[in-house]
Amino acid sequence: MSLGVLRNRNLSFYLSARFLGTLAVQMQSVAVGWQVYQITQSLFDLGLIGLAQFAPFLALILWAGHVADTHNRRTIILLCMCTQLLCSLLLVGFTLSGSHVVWPVFAILVLYGSARAFMMPASQAVLRNLVPTQDFSQAVALSSSTFHVAVIAGPVLGGLLYVFGPNVVYTVSSVLLALSVLLMAATKSAPQVMNKAPVSWHTLLEGLRFVWSRPIVLGAISLDLFAVLFGGATALLPAYAHDVLAAGPTGLGLLRTAPGAGAALCSILLAFFPIRRKVGAWMFGGVALFGLATVTMGLTSSFAIALAALFLLGAGDMVSVYVRHLLVQYETPDEIRGRVSAVNSVFIGASNELGEFESGLTASWFGLVRAILLGGAATLVVTGTWMKLFPVLSRMDRFPHHEAEEAARKAG
Repeated sequence: MSLGVLRNRNLSFYLSARFLGTLAVQMQSVAVGWQVYQITQSLFDLGLIGLAQFAPFLALILWAGHVADTHNRRTIILLCMCTQLLCSLLLVGFTLSGSHVVWPVFAILVLYGSARAFMMPASQAVLRNLVPTQDFSQAVALSSSTFHVAVIAGPVLGGLLYVFGPNVVYTVSSVLLALSVLLMAATKSAPQVMNKAPVSWHTLLEGLRFVWSRPIVLGAISLDLFAVLFGGATALLPAYAHDVLAAGPTGLGLLRTAPGAGAALCSILLAFFPIRRKVGAWMFGGVALFGLATVTMGLTSSFAIALAALFLLGAGDMVSVYVRHLLVQYETPDEIRGRVSAVNSVFIGASNELGEFESGLTASWFGLVRAILLGGAATLVVTGTWMKLFPVLSRMDRFPHHEAEEAARKAG
């Protein structure tokens, strides 16, 4: 397979902007988690980091989906990147103040979560406006690859730079975010189908009605929601590195980067060898691997085994994400793509940020290791349950889009 799609100038600029922005956010994530845990020594506060980002996200996401369908998606992404830059600069100011009260960090994360609410639907939908249909599946894989390369490098860089203090991490992140803003400003998207319906509960809920009417789409995104909601232990990694593995911030950076490394390698393979058959089996297998890797992580005190488990966790998650993203985007008309992406973003945000809060809460109740083990076991239970609830999804052989193309080819 050729990578000629990268000759598309706007796609290349967009991927570069997204890469630098993700790199900066991942660096900050390591620094925020470690800084808050150093100040408070509280597992519950680690969970609050996720909740602070998810609460505004949940409040704004349906409106954000409507905005993504009624306004230029590239402009929305640009404004959100500017807000992320502001958040990074505020973290610099917090660290320079020498404060040992962490509520300002949570306030900054609320602002970040608000920007993320508007950015996610626009980012998920804009890719179809940057490349022709025949290049879309390749663009999805390349987008995932660049994203996960940033997820690999960001935590490592954040952990290494944290040795010199959190302020250094936040300053470097600010520079990277400024560059991402410039690149996004130079990106131009193709005209999108604008939905000019006035905002109302009917239009806001259009995406939710669409998802509910498509069992395949509903099953795919709800599987990810509940599997990662219960199984995600990322929020606990600062405590896991410190208390179980006796590792410092550099070790934490390596642990944070391992899932991204697994996901990046998997996404590169998917770019060259896309999934075309046994789609449902691949997706459920990826989620099951995520759960098994989480259980392994909870059973070990070996740094090397924990790294390997997190690597496999990321690879399994990438397979699920790839299948889900293609299903949602192929099935959705462009005029409601933002609102459907908003619903998908709610499920993703709930599984990630709310999952982090759930992990912190259960860890404060049952202990760190028990919380990780319970989460992994719950993911496996969800996988089996969803195979029974959505048999059409578990037995799916091809993407519906590919089935239609194959039927048209035979008819022609």
